[in-house]
Amino acid sequence: MDFTDKVVLITGSSRGIGRAAAQQFAEKGARVVIHYNSNRQAAEETQMMLPGGPHLIVQADISDPVAVEAMVKTAVSHMGRIDILVNNAAIYENHPLAEVSYAEWQASWQRVIGANLIGTANVTYCVGRQMIQQGNGRVVNVSSRGAFRGEPTGPAYGAGKAGLNAMGQSLAKYLAPYNIFVGTVAPGFVETDMAKDFLDGPQGDDVRNQSPLKRVAMPEEV
Repeated sequence: MDFTDKVVLITGSSRGIGRAAAQQFAEKGARVVIHYNSNRQAAEETQMMLPGGPHLIVQADISDPVAVEAMVKTAVSHMGRIDILVNNAAIYENHPLAEVSYAEWQASWQRVIGANLIGTANVTYCVGRQMIQQGNGRVVNVSSRGAFRGEPTGPAYGAGKAGLNAMGQSLAKYLAPYNIFVGTVAPGFVETDMAKDFLDGPQGDDVRNQSPLKRVAMPEEV
């Protein structure tokens, strides 16, 4: 597939699945907007890996609606438009019900849902309004198997991803008349920094054995 001169904003693209997506889009001719939250060095490393360009680095805490709006305005100002949005940024926190305090429980839910669902909804709103003006666009949401199989010690993560699936279905119907198409991918475990501690732990082999390949996916496979 040819993405020559298409502008792609990928949230959470300083590492993991986002970085792999940035590389593949750039290899196919796209200009990539690399988003990061706190690790500028990793974002710069991603940018240096990408062929073509020019590419752009933007920073935002996507749980902050003001920062999200500023990020999208910066991207459009520098790149002219956004043709494709990949909603990849997400956080995970362990908060097993029997082991955390009520205050810790509430804080985890607020942080995880605030970033993974509400933050993603805000990014989609800001980019979606731009795409409506353009007359076209594509949105790809990166969900998770946790939306379907649950996350026993991180229920806010599973709930947020399930909400993301529902949001994607809703916006796919709403935005189609504007020639904006919305899709969602939901990979299983992927060999990323976020999953590393879990996969290196005692449950890692159990996860790998769930697959006929006896391994988890690599970011570039997603």
